[in-house]
Amino acid sequence: MKLSEIKSILPTLDNVVFEVENGKFVPEHFHVTEIGMVTKNFIDCGGIIRKEEKVNFQLWNANDFEHRLKPSKLLHIIQLSEEKLEIGDFEIEVEYQDNTIGKYDLEFSGEHFILKNKLTACLAQDSCGIPPQKQKLSLNESSKSQENCCTPNSGCC
Repeated sequence: MKLSEIKSILPTLDNVVFEVENGKFVPEHFHVTEIGMVTKNFIDCGGIIRKEEKVNFQLWNANDFEHRLKPSKLLHIIQLSEEKLEIGDFEIEVEYQDNTIGKYDLEFSGEHFILKNKLTACLAQDSCGIPPQKQKLSLNESSKSQENCCTPNSGCC
């Protein structure tokens, strides 16, 4: 989800609710402790230099059980970060600590925001010698199809 998307969704909500992809909800007394721009300059295993830019939200749980972040307050924090930090309309990455600090992509379910698990991947598979994945076949299904087509009097021979 891009920054412009969350800005258009927030005014339609009564509450800001985040759910981790595993179904566990971020406690409703969370704080957004940071909004920033993260730039990652790196080289992949194939020797290609890359640059990745994301808007970063950091969610934090405190012992402030009466705290509830309203959509208008989050929108104000986003607008302030755009103005002061000159943040552009990039994809949002959310940092949230469950067992350890995790980084998540962000989606909207129509009711609340979903923290989507991120996966690692090789960006230069053609350069680093990873063989293409072979299609997995079930030997059970293979033998069943042969049984069905090559039975006596089936006309296959």
